[in-house]
Amino acid sequence: MDVKVEVEYCGSCGYSSNFEELATQIRSSVPTAAVSGKEGRRGSFEVSVNGTLVYSKLSTMAFPDFKNVTDIVSDAAEGKNVAPVLKQQPIDCIIV
Repeated sequence: MDVKVEVEYCGSCGYSSNFEELATQIRSSVPTAAVSGKEGRRGSFEVSVNGTLVYSKLSTMAFPDFKNVTDIVSDAAEGKNVAPVLKQQPIDCIIV
């Protein structure tokens, strides 16, 4: 089944490299997936699979776990329902 992945990311925040990393992981796991990215709102890293928002950095203030996203895309390619991302990358926060 065809899978379309769209990522809106903050270009001024330098998130294009995060998008490229996620896109590479998805394409290596699901070569038939159509992965696209576009610069968007400040602080954004919003991931949609087949038109369904599965993760919002604007809501969580963290990046999604890329393996979790890749697994969701793989499941969608197998015809399963699109599920939300449940895991996040650890937040590196140092309070001085």
